[in-house]
Formats: sequence, C-alpha cells, structure tokens
Amino acid sequence: MAGPWITELEIRTVEDAMRNGWYERAYWYCEAFQVEFAKYHNRRYALMTPNCTTAIHLLLTALGVEEGDEVIVPECTWIASAAPINYLRATPVFCDIDPENWCLDPQSVAQAITPRTKAIIAVDLFGNMPLMNELVTLAEQHGIHLIEDSAEALGSSYHGVRAGRFGVGSVFSFHRTKTLVTGEGGMLLLDDDKLFDRCSVLRDHGRRPGTTTYLNEEVTYKYMPFNVQAAIGYAQFQRLDELVGKKRWIWQCYKERLADIGGLTFNAEPNGVLNSVWITALVFDPSHGLGKAEAMKRLSDLGIPSRPFFYPLSSLPAYPGAGVTYRSRNPHAYDISSRGINLPGALNLTESQIDEVCDGIRKILRP
Repeated sequence: MAGPWITELEIRTVEDAMRNGWYERAYWYCEAFQVEFAKYHNRRYALMTPNCTTAIHLLLTALGVEEGDEVIVPECTWIASAAPINYLRATPVFCDIDPENWCLDPQSVAQAITPRTKAIIAVDLFGNMPLMNELVTLAEQHGIHLIEDSAEALGSSYHGVRAGRFGVGSVFSFHRTKTLVTGEGGMLLLDDDKLFDRCSVLRDHGRRPGTTTYLNEEVTYKYMPFNVQAAIGYAQFQRLDELVGKKRWIWQCYKERLADIGGLTFNAEPNGVLNSVWITALVFDPSHGLGKAEAMKRLSDLGIPSRPFFYPLSSLPAYPGAGVTYRSRNPHAYDISSRGINLPGALNLTESQIDEVCDGIRKILRP
C-alpha cells in the first residue's frame, strides 16, 4: 500500500553514519540534510525534528499560539495537522475543502476568520496544491500567520514555487509511508531569524545552540533528530527526482488504465501546478453509488489493499460533537470524503500490480 524505495546509496550512507557519525560528527548528517533541504526550497533555515507533528508543535509554540486562540485547518487531513493546536489548548476551526484540489478552500477560510484567529494551516493534501495566492492574500489582509503543511507534497510546486516555500513556515514528513523516508522524521522550514532562534531553543530542552552544555534557559521540548535517521533522509534527498518521478508514474498509470471509465476523479494537476502525488486518490462519482467503505471492502475481498480518503476531522471520535457544527458548514469535505479512497502507492509497486489494482476497480464497478 505504501512504503519506501531503498537503494545501496542509503545503505552505504547509513553505514557511514553508524561507523563515523559520533563524537565530533554526531550531528553531521542532521546539519547537512538541513542545509540542503532549506536551499532546495529557497528557505533560510531548516530544523529537522522527530516527526512532522513535532515540527508543527514547535512552530505554533514559537508563534505564541495559546489557549483562547483559534487556528484554521482543513476538514480533510491527517489529524497530525490539527493535534498540536489542541496540545496548546487553542481551538481548531475546521474549514471546507475545494472540490477540485481537495485542499483548504479560501472562501471557507474567509468566512471562518474571527478576532481570535491566530493562524491558518494549509495542507497540500496527497501532493495536491491549494489556491496559495488566495490564502496568502487572506493571511496578509487579516494579519494572520499562514503555515504550509507540506508533509505530503515534497516535490510539488505552485506556479513555479515549490511546496514548502509558502507562509511564515512550512513542515514536511519523512514517515515510512512518505515519498522521502527516514522511518519517522520531519522538517521545519523558516525564513525569520527570531523565529528560527526561538524554535532552536524550544527544540532542545530550552538550550540555546552554542551555550554551556547544561545551561537550560527554560523548560521546553526535546524534539531533536539523530544522525542515523538523518543519514537515510540525506541519501534519499539525493534521489528526490527519481522518487517523485516514480510517484507520478504510478498516478499516470492509474489514470491511463482507467481512462475509459467515466465518473472517476484522481489527484488534480491544474495549470501552473506540478503534483508530486504522494498517494493516488480516487473519488467515485455519485452515479456509481459506491461509498468508500463498500469500495474498500470489495477491493479487500479481491485481495487488493486500499485506504480511505481522510475522514473529516470534525467527524472523528477525537473531536466529539464537532460534526454537529461542521457537517453543514463543510459539505464538500463530507461529500468527497465519503466517496474517496487511496490506491496502492508504494515505491516498489510494479506495473503488473497496478494492472491488478485497475482490474479490481473494474470488477467492483460492475453491476
């Protein structure tokens, strides 16, 4: 369903980190990966973290998000995009998704902004890109921080600007299911000097880089990376074009093989957008009369794995009662999610396996 593409380059790099990445070189791969990753995205700074969730938590903390504040997030995303808001006792405000790109809808955001709104988190869902120009304008007009959650969009771009370049800061995930993996892991990208300094202190038990070893200025988090983890990512990053190319090939194969079937919608790639397609999503038209739960069951009966399109966050047990408020406000999210699934997208997927999945789609759509 999902997983990495590991070559001898990664193995040799990790071996070097194991043999030589200690003592004076204890953070060599962390630092090298951070520098190259920031440069690729035209950002000034990068901080590697244990995962993407901690990167979001660091940034929200550094921005001063606290109890009483509101932070806007899209309905359809993994809960990690919203959970750090709750960590800080702030309130997540769920907004609808655009029916074409499945990302945060600027019109819904505009209607949700209040005097308590502190930030907007825009998620590049499945590698898709939201209408970033409109979201940037909204944030600037209201004096609100825009954060780009690019966890699923490494390699995507919007009108020539790479995913991860938008907003006051952006975050990435290197989870074992992502395009670039470190097993677990994340990255925070920033441009502002003071924000970078603040996040650096917050990341390492309140210690300012370069100060006395045990001199803690305050009680903060322990969100430091480690060299072996970074070595995998550093090596994978050298192969980024190859990894993204494989993801796009998988997406294109699905679209080509199922092109004769009407009422199937895949990840969008409108003019000006390059979609790195972390995972290929498929939304069934209502005319097929097939919801995601039934579609996944039928595929499972054929021995074919799939995953659900992300559930609306307000529908989850984690946010009890929220659906009462948001179901009518966010109709696109509830509708599209109910008809969407994710198709297998592992980086070791073969052409014959893609054929098998497509045959399965045809079978479950037959009367």
